[in-house]
Amino acid sequence: MSERKVLNKYYPPDFDPSKIPKLKLPKDRQYVVRLMAPFNMRCKTCGEYIYKGKKFNARKETVQNESYLGLPIFRFYIKCTRCLAEITFKTDPENTDYTMEHGATRNFQAEKLLEEEEKRVQKEREDEELNNPMKVLENRTKDSKLEMEVLENLQELKDLNQRQAHVDFEAMLRQHRLSEEEQRKHEQAEDEREAAALVEESRKRRLLEDSDSEEDAAPTQPQQALLPNPTAILDEAPKAKRKAESWERSVGTFGSSPQLSGLVVVKKTDLGRSIQRGGVLPAPDVMKNGQVAGPAPQTSGTSSLSQLGVYSDSEDSSGSN
Repeated sequence: MSERKVLNKYYPPDFDPSKIPKLKLPKDRQYVVRLMAPFNMRCKTCGEYIYKGKKFNARKETVQNESYLGLPIFRFYIKCTRCLAEITFKTDPENTDYTMEHGATRNFQAEKLLEEEEKRVQKEREDEELNNPMKVLENRTKDSKLEMEVLENLQELKDLNQRQAHVDFEAMLRQHRLSEEEQRKHEQAEDEREAAALVEESRKRRLLEDSDSEEDAAPTQPQQALLPNPTAILDEAPKAKRKAESWERSVGTFGSSPQLSGLVVVKKTDLGRSIQRGGVLPAPDVMKNGQVAGPAPQTSGTSSLSQLGVYSDSEDSSGSN
């Protein structure tokens, strides 16, 4: 892919630059250039002020039959920003400045006038000294006298400043360093005292807290021993549950606490009648001291079905009676 901005051009082998036709342009031709106003000016037509640095699209031309030491002089044409009147000015290479020609007036500049006045006085003095040697001697005497007076005044001012304001910068720096060191030591000592006071206060507070905790812990120790440990249940091993058989779930177990034992109540009269019919009365228990205990409680071997049978017999007997 070729470059967008090509710097090298292709010249064919039969290229002859002498055959290129030359353009015949007039000597006073004009170019459009972009420039800034070189000084402050005021339009003569409308009185508009144009400040230095204002940008314009100007027309530039070479002034004919005018030059300075072989340097050409250029003229510029601009238009007023308000009334569009034409304003012209040209270069001044002799004074490295610009000269106003037409359409506006240059604003007052005290510095430029002062420079021009100094140049005029210097030129007059040189003209006088050119043909008058006594004038040269007089001017030199005045210059030397003025220079001596200036040097004397300067020396007096220096002596006065030294007497009134004698400052030793080294001593000032030394004193400043010493004051900084003393200030730093003082601050360090204050920090140490504050730290020691804080440590002592914290130690006293800790001792008071320890003594209070010991007094409070002494009477509460027996009470804490009596209270059960709330986490003791976590230490107990879980009890294994026995898997119930299918016939036990339907009929029941022969254990000491049957499921239907609470539903049957045996009456004494029914129990006596059952004994007369041929039941067996359990033998009384004899204690070691010779006393006879009551009838033994129902053994764990009796099931809920036997109790239901006894209960049904008692009802039949009561109905017959």
